[in-house]
Amino acid sequence: MSLLLTHIRLARTSIKENRTRSFLTCLGIAVGVASIILILSLTGSITRLVSEETKTLGEELIIVRPSSHKDMVTNILEELTATNAYQKSSLALEDVATIKEIENIEAAAPVAITTATVMSDKNTVESATVLGTNEDFIKIQPMTFRYGSFVTSKFNNNTAVVGHTMSLVLFNTTNPVGKTLTIFGERFVVVGVISKMEDAININNVDFDNAVILNADSLAKAAGGVQVQQIDVKATNIDCLEQASADIEKALVEKKSGENNFTVVYGDKIKHPASALFTIVSGMLTMVAGISLIVGGIGVMNIMLVSVAERTHEIGIRKAVGASGRNILVQFLFESLILSVMGGFLGLALGYVLAFFVSIITPFAPYISWQILAMTFGVSVGVGVLFGIYPAIKAATKNPIESLKHYR
Repeated sequence: MSLLLTHIRLARTSIKENRTRSFLTCLGIAVGVASIILILSLTGSITRLVSEETKTLGEELIIVRPSSHKDMVTNILEELTATNAYQKSSLALEDVATIKEIENIEAAAPVAITTATVMSDKNTVESATVLGTNEDFIKIQPMTFRYGSFVTSKFNNNTAVVGHTMSLVLFNTTNPVGKTLTIFGERFVVVGVISKMEDAININNVDFDNAVILNADSLAKAAGGVQVQQIDVKATNIDCLEQASADIEKALVEKKSGENNFTVVYGDKIKHPASALFTIVSGMLTMVAGISLIVGGIGVMNIMLVSVAERTHEIGIRKAVGASGRNILVQFLFESLILSVMGGFLGLALGYVLAFFVSIITPFAPYISWQILAMTFGVSVGVGVLFGIYPAIKAATKNPIESLKHYR
């Protein structure tokens, strides 16, 4: 134990004697670690948002989406492109009626998203998000209304609900209930205004604050048809979730003459393709950040080699008084580890500072977990050992007689 403390003390002394050089070496490690921390923090934040929303919507939720059943990357790219999302969806409004007939299904709502020019008597919004759905949507996607209520097909199909921000932009007021707007040449009466939503990220991929919601049949009539991006389904209870999902898949395959060009997901598998794509992108960015970490590690190796060259006479004296090669190796390895761990914790702090600034302009709050902390420490130790072992071995194998002859 006393020998271990001696190694640590000698390493600290050496680092203090070369403060500027040590700080710059730590900074090289810190940049790489900070990049990884920033990416992992954002990835964790998005995963948490999706998980929390799934819990909010209820464990009875089932999502039906188009799918080509290709490999994950190809399928995600196809689902995210405008061509596939708006023109080649394998789902239709008729599929919603088919799902509603299945046992243990409480609600089923289409999610048909398009963009259109929305006009009021005062203002016009180009390329506004327009969502076509039905009255079951409010049973699945909880939302509160500042004024009015949700769209319904019982009385008048030509009704609309607007988001909080859309209301201000179109009508210059937060209460436009009773006013009219025009979409695709059709006039719709505003019957409700959604209260401001806290999170713009959701499994429906709709920013409700900036959206107009119509009855799906009305939107299809006005636009000359719509494509359904997904169907939100709510089972009667969690116990029948698996069976209900299997029944939905069976019924739709039969309706589509055996074509299984869709996917039925529930539980932990529910997430929008965009979040899966972000996971892939973040993995690639982490690899790029790893390159900067390797560069930082090379900096550690370079500084340690310089330190070995400068302390050759010291190494000779230590060996002359009985220090073994193992003692010398551990001494220099400890110095490398301390530099790397200091850089790791500096990078952790820098990474979360960057994540905090990113959270100011995005809805992604910094995400901290013990896994990220453990990874930071593990990476720092790994860099210290990997890039410090060669200089330590070189110091340990120096000839004591030749070392004693060496002067700085």
